[in-house]
Amino acid sequence: MTLHIDDVPRAIREIKQKLRHELPGYKAAFEQLEGDMKRQIAEIRAEMDRGENPVPQINADDIVNHRVSEQQKALIRQRGCCTVKGVFPHAQAQAWNEEVGNYLERNNFVEKLKNAAEDNYFGTLAASKPQIYGIYWSKPQVEARQHARMKAVQVFLNNLWETESNGKQHFDPDRVVSYADRTRRRPPRSNSLGLSPHVDGGSVERWLDENFRHVYRHVFSGEWQKYNPFAAEGRTEVREFPSPAVCSMFRTFQGWTALSPQRKHGGTLTLLPVANAMAYILLRALQDDVPEESLCEAKPGRALSINEQWHPLLLTGISSIPNMEAGDTVFWHCDVIHAVENEHQGEFDSNVMYIAAAPWCEKNAAYLERQWSSFVEGKSPPDFAADDFEVDFDGRATPGDLTPAGREQLGGK
Repeated sequence: MTLHIDDVPRAIREIKQKLRHELPGYKAAFEQLEGDMKRQIAEIRAEMDRGENPVPQINADDIVNHRVSEQQKALIRQRGCCTVKGVFPHAQAQAWNEEVGNYLERNNFVEKLKNAAEDNYFGTLAASKPQIYGIYWSKPQVEARQHARMKAVQVFLNNLWETESNGKQHFDPDRVVSYADRTRRRPPRSNSLGLSPHVDGGSVERWLDENFRHVYRHVFSGEWQKYNPFAAEGRTEVREFPSPAVCSMFRTFQGWTALSPQRKHGGTLTLLPVANAMAYILLRALQDDVPEESLCEAKPGRALSINEQWHPLLLTGISSIPNMEAGDTVFWHCDVIHAVENEHQGEFDSNVMYIAAAPWCEKNAAYLERQWSSFVEGKSPPDFAADDFEVDFDGRATPGDLTPAGREQLGGK
């Protein structure tokens, strides 16, 4: 579902006037919300000062054996993210890491990359793009996506959401689908390859699209305390501007799987572990110091940038993820602010495979139909730049490499 607006600056002016008219107390509501953000960020910083990591950590075995406590679930909902230890055996992840490297090398990927299509999605972010490789169909990627333990984790994450309201099920949390994504391979001592803090899955649309506004209706009504980031109502109906680098699927959580150790200052992920920070971003743009045609620098078809000029408070809560080993995973709610460290000061490659949690819904089923033919032909998936590197790659996964579950998750014919 796409959004089409001819005059975006005018639309921004008009929606800001409308939202302020409907919420005369927009200043007071924002001040209250700012107080809540300060409280949460103070808790996060206090944990970091004690040497603790504010990102919740759970074990995959506890998910598989249904041993995750309600207290742990509540913390994940509050922080909007978690790491999951031991999703895959360490040796398995190391073998995948080696095979992905071999796959790239024997198919001369670096040479072909010189002719790559331009990806402008991260164009507004301060740092340049990280070393993300546009391959989607290596056997390790396909094997990891269809693995039973990955499915168990994804089902667990999907079920953290409130999936039903007003007699309607918004998505099926127990039925996962595969969203083919890329891989990151970042060598030691590389710099200027990071991404500044941002949110994926919609920028100006969060204000301009009426379906997005329904998701955030409690925020825009000033009753931000009622806003539940894990309420599914409206999420699968939101509309975005068409862009070659915007995700067409609804993901409950973005995520990746570590193929090598991940350490602080090792060129890896950082997060703002505050699930309801989007409420702050939304009301911040309505304040009087923001130019009428601006939504705090949000741009159509790009990541939603979180910046020093408009969101300095949020930046003070950015945290490194816990140390991770090969086979561990990290997931963050689709509205959570995240970034990638500019410098990789570590001693070993920082390698990951991007694997999100996406449930079955009509929106995702429609994308699966388009993605399946890309898989069969070895082309780039519909959401990504049409480089189609892998069409003639040696060792690319084919339908014969799919398990029955893997075929179903890919929407296989």
